[in-house]
Amino acid sequence: MAATTTLLGLLTPTQGTLSGTWGDSVNYGISDYLDIAIAGTLSFAGDGAITLANTTGSASGNGITSTTAQYMVIRITGTQTVTKVITGPSYSKLYMVDHAGATSAVTFKASGQTGVSIAVGEKAFVYYNGTDYVKVASSTADGVTSVAGTGTVNGISLSGTVTSTGNLTLGGTLTGVNLTSQVTGTLPIANGGTGTTSTTFVNAATNVTGTLPVANGGTGLTAGTSGGILAYTATGTLASSAALAANNVVVGGGAGAAPASTNLLAISAAVTTGNYIKAIGYADTVTALGNTGTAINLDLTSGNVFSATLTGNATITLRFPVSSGASSFTLILTNDATANRTVSYAGGSFKFPGGAASLSRTTTANAIDVWFFFTPDGGTTYFGSIPMKNLTA
Repeated sequence: MAATTTLLGLLTPTQGTLSGTWGDSVNYGISDYLDIAIAGTLSFAGDGAITLANTTGSASGNGITSTTAQYMVIRITGTQTVTKVITGPSYSKLYMVDHAGATSAVTFKASGQTGVSIAVGEKAFVYYNGTDYVKVASSTADGVTSVAGTGTVNGISLSGTVTSTGNLTLGGTLTGVNLTSQVTGTLPIANGGTGTTSTTFVNAATNVTGTLPVANGGTGLTAGTSGGILAYTATGTLASSAALAANNVVVGGGAGAAPASTNLLAISAAVTTGNYIKAIGYADTVTALGNTGTAINLDLTSGNVFSATLTGNATITLRFPVSSGASSFTLILTNDATANRTVSYAGGSFKFPGGAASLSRTTTANAIDVWFFFTPDGGTTYFGSIPMKNLTA
């Protein structure tokens, strides 16, 4: 009998053999086996374990049986009530297993091993890796659902293992996918999606419960004190102060202390109609102008009591009065050691008692006069007087 190849058991005729039977031997022992190894389908129906084994041909026939291992496609049909076990030969071999049966899965394995499971409706490529049969790739009627290794499926670049149960679930790396046109269904969170098919927008009136912290734009409070105000505590949290007294002015309590109210500047009772502000106590702002030289500016925005030393024949210019209404100020003017210096005023129209163009002031050395000025029309006109003169000690 002629020798055969190690894997597929094909006849290997040698010179001087097969005399008179050469044609039948090649046809039965090589051609028929190449035919089933490339395109042959072996079908099994129902339950029952199957063991595939190599067969060989000869001049008298190909010897192919219903369990010949050299077939390319293994097809399962009919109804299975238990898992059908198919044992393949333990040599390098690739099979395409088509599970067209119903109810139960098929296990395809090597002798003494656990093999792989082929689900109902699945079509899988399996091969012997030297130990057992492993799954290379599989598909269902809906398309590719499992690809092992790295490759491209319908223009999608895959790496790792991509598997599916129902919808396509990626277990490896997916690149080159246009999500607008290629992704359907719900994209799970693990794959960069939200896992939801709808979004609920937050309605603060109905969706927010509990206390909104200061760090999230809230007050950290569920309620406040009626008549109080919010202020930061020493720990940086918001708190409601106690109720403030009616018609009082709010004053700060210092770092970490709650604000309070005071009646230092309060609303008095009605005089005739309406209310007026009654100052309980106040202090004037004193601004020291220094030496006058021959000219100096007196800015009314910097205070309401001024002091200056006359060190030359000086012109004092009044600036920045209130824009409208009445205001007044006091000037404490001290002569230096030189007597008989002169002083004049600019910045408005000045009127003095008796229609005088200027006032008779103390001109002796080191003398002090206290001047008073009042404007009823926002600095257009100033009325002046010297209520206290020659205050030299």
